[in-house]
Amino acid sequence: MASPPLALLVSERGTRRLAAVDDRARALGLFAGQKAADALALVPDLATFDHDPAADRAALEALCDWCVRFSPAVAIDGEDGLLLDITGTDHLWGGEGAMLVDLVARLARWGVPARAAIADTAGAAWGLARFGEDLAVVPSGGQRQALADLPVAALRLDEAAEAQLPRLGLHRVGQLYGLPRAQLAKRFGLGFTTRLDQALGAAAEALTFRRPASPWFDRLAFFEPISAPEDMARVAADALALICARLEAEERGAKRFEVVLHRLDGQAFPVRAGLARLGRDAKRLAKLVVPKLDKVDPGFGIEVVTVHAAGVEPLAAVQNGLDSTAGAGLDETLAPLIDRLVNRLGEARVWRADPYESHVPERSVVRAAPLDPPPAAAWDPDRPRPVRLFKRPEAITALAKVPDDPPVFFTWRGRSHRVRRAEGPERIAQEWWRAGVAEGETGPGKVRDYYRVEDEAGGRYWIFRQGLFGGEDAPKWWIHGLFG
Repeated sequence: MASPPLALLVSERGTRRLAAVDDRARALGLFAGQKAADALALVPDLATFDHDPAADRAALEALCDWCVRFSPAVAIDGEDGLLLDITGTDHLWGGEGAMLVDLVARLARWGVPARAAIADTAGAAWGLARFGEDLAVVPSGGQRQALADLPVAALRLDEAAEAQLPRLGLHRVGQLYGLPRAQLAKRFGLGFTTRLDQALGAAAEALTFRRPASPWFDRLAFFEPISAPEDMARVAADALALICARLEAEERGAKRFEVVLHRLDGQAFPVRAGLARLGRDAKRLAKLVVPKLDKVDPGFGIEVVTVHAAGVEPLAAVQNGLDSTAGAGLDETLAPLIDRLVNRLGEARVWRADPYESHVPERSVVRAAPLDPPPAAAWDPDRPRPVRLFKRPEAITALAKVPDDPPVFFTWRGRSHRVRRAEGPERIAQEWWRAGVAEGETGPGKVRDYYRVEDEAGGRYWIFRQGLFGGEDAPKWWIHGLFG
């Protein structure tokens, strides 16, 4: 039994209207914007459901991610379309025509009917896909002729221009070619001539891709789907070898790699690997990617694997010595270990402490990538800082002979310490050039006098007295770090 015609409903100012209709409902005279009561009177067996724009958008975004197997540059077009930049990728399918047929056939297989076109410009492809043949491939430079017989609505015009042009007898795009451009711009606005130029290739058009467009993309497709763990590991290594070979040929390296396994049902499983330094060693990358494949559910099989490289920069070849180690510094030796730690623990958990030019102790250290170049700034050797600086100073009780002297005795975490030696004070006040002062840092009226002290057991501490005697608040003692 054939399924009934279908329509989606939306409420507008208390009235239920049709938001969208399928082909069967359209053939029976129903249209978007029609009152639901009128539609049901014409077609009693009309099946209706509430329109859910958020779900439609989520489905379109999922479809956009699925299309990455055809091109790394995919943009969402309105509420029902996608634009793919297939420059440099169509040869993987044996040409533009074969690629277009494969794309539409895969969509139809999963219940997504689509019309598609390939042209030099996004505007021409948009118009041909919606108003031309079901599948259209325009030869390079042929968009002018291909668009000539299409209605003016194929130019993506605004509603006013699209409604006014037919009243003037201008029904086809080709009728606009010979008209004076200045008069068209004056009558319909610059947006009209811009759309015409974009479709014909006389004006550039910027597209917002869901993922940043990158030429560093490659793809592997299989005659039969794969699902065995060893097969997935092998094809992931093969895909990395492809992109690394391209990087080596152009003397470049990358810091981030992504291998995406595309399942038969359209689900995509990205597996990412990052490097501490620029690299293009496929074997080393495979060791980082393969352990993460155990989280990939192959389902009924993986049919396509794509690989992307990001953070690509020039990378010159390095000449090793006869023992294969000469010329390799400490950083090169540590790089594989750091890569494994970063990919296992996360980039935010593997870092190096670097000095930062600031008088405030809490701001004198910043986190940096483990193998980043060392900063030019350094701590003043005459003002040493503790090996371990606490995230927040801890309160202590201390006893000093006179108010400005270092303490002779202090208690920290319930344990008493008698001071044997002390150096200081080093006075640290606010950084007046900063607009604001964070909580816990030195601020107005929060002058600190720091002392380096050593107790009778040999422990060395960095303690300070906050506040001045005779001020608004009584001075308090704190411990801020340990010297080893």
